Amino acid sequence: MFGLALHFLRDRPAAEEIAQDVFLALHKNLRSVSSDEHAKYWLRRVTVQRCIDHTRRRPAIEMPLEDAREIGVAPVENDVFVRERLRRLIGGLSPDARAVMILRYQEDLSPPEIAATLSMPVATVKSHLQRSLGVLREKMGVATTAGTPDPSLRSG
Repeated sequence: MFGLALHFLRDRPAAEEIAQDVFLALHKNLRSVSSDEHAKYWLRRVTVQRCIDHTRRRPAIEMPLEDAREIGVAPVENDVFVRERLRRLIGGLSPDARAVMILRYQEDLSPPEIAATLSMPVATVKSHLQRSLGVLREKMGVATTAGTPDPSLRSG
């Protein structure tokens, strides 16, 4: 949960605090958790909700996505600078869109699993993914081929 919070917030002390709070909350609610799968679901859900709440309470000091546009070379696999730039861009997304992106690409959850975790319709999850990927591709200067969306966004 610390990793999830750290990727979401990009603030180590805040991520540590949220992870600690989430585990304390789990300890208090342990009787209501019926299985290991339920515990994983519960931990992810509570962590993401606490991160969203923390982000909404914090004054916005992030760089707007519009100011981050740079023309560059194609990303190199495992390029530290590209990863950091991508982290900053994801940090500029709305809290809900950021949560969806992190749950999809860090936690490797499917859109229906993300929808269940965040209590939002699957269509909304897919919409957040599609819009966020489009914004990130544009800001990273990545050429896209029309009609080749993320395979996880297909209906069904």
